[in-house]
Amino acid sequence: MTGPRLPLLDGRSIPQLGLGLWQVEEAARVVEEGLALGYRLIDGAAIYGNERGMGEGLRAAGLPRDEVFVTTKVWNDRHRDARRAVGESLERAGLDRFDLVLIHWPVPAQDAFVEAWRDLVALREEGVVSSVGVSNFDAGQIDRLEAETGVRPVLNQIELHPRMQQAALREAHRARGIVTQSWTPLGRGLDFEAVRPIAERLGRSPAQVILRWHVEIGCSVIPRSSRREGLRENAALWDFALSEEDHALIAGLERGERLGPDPATFG
Repeated sequence: MTGPRLPLLDGRSIPQLGLGLWQVEEAARVVEEGLALGYRLIDGAAIYGNERGMGEGLRAAGLPRDEVFVTTKVWNDRHRDARRAVGESLERAGLDRFDLVLIHWPVPAQDAFVEAWRDLVALREEGVVSSVGVSNFDAGQIDRLEAETGVRPVLNQIELHPRMQQAALREAHRARGIVTQSWTPLGRGLDFEAVRPIAERLGRSPAQVILRWHVEIGCSVIPRSSRREGLRENAALWDFALSEEDHALIAGLERGERLGPDPATFG
C-alpha cells in the first residue's frame, strides 16, 4: 500500500507517493518491480530517454491501465510543437493516453509556454491526456497560463527538499488548489545526518524521515531508486508520524539552496 491520493482541481486525483524515473536506466524492470510493491504513480519524461522502458514495465506488471497513474513531460525544445511531442511520447510508451502531462520547464527566454499549454489543453479535451500541469513554474507564470487560456494547471512539480522548502510557492499552490509535487525530494542525501536522530528514535532511515516530511506538509513526492530494497524502503511511509519537534528541526534546515537549475534562466 503506497498511501492516499490527493485531489486535483479537475475532479481527478493522484497518488501522493510515486516512482520517479529520472536517470533510471533499467526502467522496464524498475517500473515492474515498483508496481509489484504497490506504487501506482509513475513519473516519466521525454528527456529521460526511458519512456519505452516505462511502457514495457507497465505492460509486464499486468495491472489494469486505470489502476496506474502515468505522467510524462514536454521538453524545452517542443513548446511550439507540444501536440506532436505528446504523440511521440505515447508511441514510445505504447500507450493510448497519459494521466498527466506537464510542461517540463517554463523557459521564459523562449516565451512559448502558453503555446505549449494551449496544445496540452486541447489534448485534454480530446481525451488523449486526462490532466494537465506544469513543472518548475512560478506563481506568475501559472497565473498567466490561466489568464490567457482559462485553464489552471492541476499540479506544479518543483525542486523541494529540506534545503529548498519553497514555502511561498507551496502557499501559492494551496491558494489556487494546485498540488505541489516534489522532485529531488531527498536533496541528494545532504541532510541525512541532520535528521538521523529522528530516524533513530523512530526506527526508520533518514530517507524515510524526509519522505514522510514531504507527505505531512501535503506534497506529492516522487523518489527514485533502481534497487528493489530502495523501492520498498521509500514506500514504507504510512505507519509512523513526525512530531512537531521533528518538523521544527527540518524547518531549520532551510537554506534556499537549489541543487538543480534555476527555472528563471534554465533552457
